[in-house]
Amino acid sequence: QVQLVESGGGLVQAGGSLRLSCAASGRTLRSYNMGWFRQVSGKAREFVAAISVSGCTTSYQDSVKGRFTISRGYAEITLYLQMNSLKPEDTAVYYCAANRAYFSITSGGYDYWGQGTQVTVSS
Repeated sequence: QVQLVESGGGLVQAGGSLRLSCAASGRTLRSYNMGWFRQVSGKAREFVAAISVSGCTTSYQDSVKGRFTISRGYAEITLYLQMNSLKPEDTAVYYCAANRAYFSITSGGYDYWGQGTQVTVSS
């Protein structure tokens, strides 16, 4: 069992930046593939970014390429999502997820989820 907790969300103006963090309580994320997803009320959860166990492979949703960067912390207990040039359409609840089995860009490929952190981008 893995417990994940997201943080770093908030209110920011369009064009601004935020860095989201996802921490595993008392457990290293070294052996897990990790991903970030987001969800707007009333809509399906969508893929944002993913990173492999080694950190050598990453994948991004087309709309965030060049703006968002997913990374693994050196302490191996934290996952990050650096978000730059934020747009109002990025507004959503962001979730981190973990999967020990394989690298995936679909929500169904993940076993463990955090509770989410709200990101709101104003015009």
